[in-house]
Amino acid sequence: MVALLEKRHFRDFDWLLTLLATGIVLFGTWQIHNAQPTENFWKKQLLGLAVSLAALFAIAFTDYRKLLHIAPAFYIVGLILLVVVLVPGIGMKINGQRCWIRTPGIGQFQPSEFVKIPTVMMLAYYFGRVRQRALAWKEIIIGCGILALPVGLILLEPDLGQAITYMPLLAVVLFLSSIRMWLVITALVLVIVSAPLAYTVGVKTGVLHGYKLERINVILDPESADKRGYGYHTWQSILTVGKGQLTGTGGRQPEYSQSGLKFLPEPQSDFIFAVTAETTGFIGCVLLLIAYAVLLSRLILGARRSPDRAGMLVIMATVGGLAFQIFINVGMALGILPVIGVPLPLMSAGLSAVLATFIAIGFAVSVQLRRFVN
Repeated sequence: MVALLEKRHFRDFDWLLTLLATGIVLFGTWQIHNAQPTENFWKKQLLGLAVSLAALFAIAFTDYRKLLHIAPAFYIVGLILLVVVLVPGIGMKINGQRCWIRTPGIGQFQPSEFVKIPTVMMLAYYFGRVRQRALAWKEIIIGCGILALPVGLILLEPDLGQAITYMPLLAVVLFLSSIRMWLVITALVLVIVSAPLAYTVGVKTGVLHGYKLERINVILDPESADKRGYGYHTWQSILTVGKGQLTGTGGRQPEYSQSGLKFLPEPQSDFIFAVTAETTGFIGCVLLLIAYAVLLSRLILGARRSPDRAGMLVIMATVGGLAFQIFINVGMALGILPVIGVPLPLMSAGLSAVLATFIAIGFAVSVQLRRFVN
């Protein structure tokens, strides 16, 4: 078996997937430089890319089944990290959120990004057995419990944006684990119906107030929004996107761009898509979205080639999580979704997010490398 695997190492290695992810990060690094030309975010991103590539190859050449076998241990370690980050003096508090741990020589480390991986592994560990029937209520409840523990701890930080990105992970796993279709349809109808109801109740009870309410109102009634107050982020992002027009500014004189002049908040992370639109225009944005589509399609191909259900579930949960984050971030930049602080995968500045995504891609490559091995 080992000899067979060694022969197939480089022939079956998904180089296109790896090159696509690397190319998007490099493109994002250019945009990060355009967003903050006087800062060192882009240099840290290149360092993060080097570390992430090493992690990708290390995971790819490790048997993913051995990793899944100890998924509960990884899951427990992830929960411990989420508890540790809440401890004053250890967890760093920035903008009212205690989401990061300062590590010497590396910088800020965000546990909630990494814990997505052991959470997905734990879900695949539990739901990855060969199934002969639809999911029972007990199994659905256990799956919700697996997700609820990390999400609950993340909400204590509090980081609503990061907590929301965990939801598609469970949704994809349940959908692919023979959940009854009437439950899926019921859940979709409840989401559609409950959204306006929850908004109305939240306003009347005062649960939705302050910036949370105003950021939603900016989307519902943009013309009445305070463009210098709570609507500032959204309007500046829309202006930045519009400035790029068809072909963009080409990144010339980035210090005089919307982000360079400090008009656009958090341009290197939350609004990196707006910076991309300003620099490369509509054409550049479309090409970026095409690159994402190809990357996701390669991951789906790897899932289809998986020799077992557990490997397939890990990859497809990753696909669901990435697609959801892309949709939310682009929607934020275009002003069609509220600003909730969700980064754009592989584009936004941040070592934790890039490293976590590359580890997930390495896992997908590991599954593909072993599709001929029993």
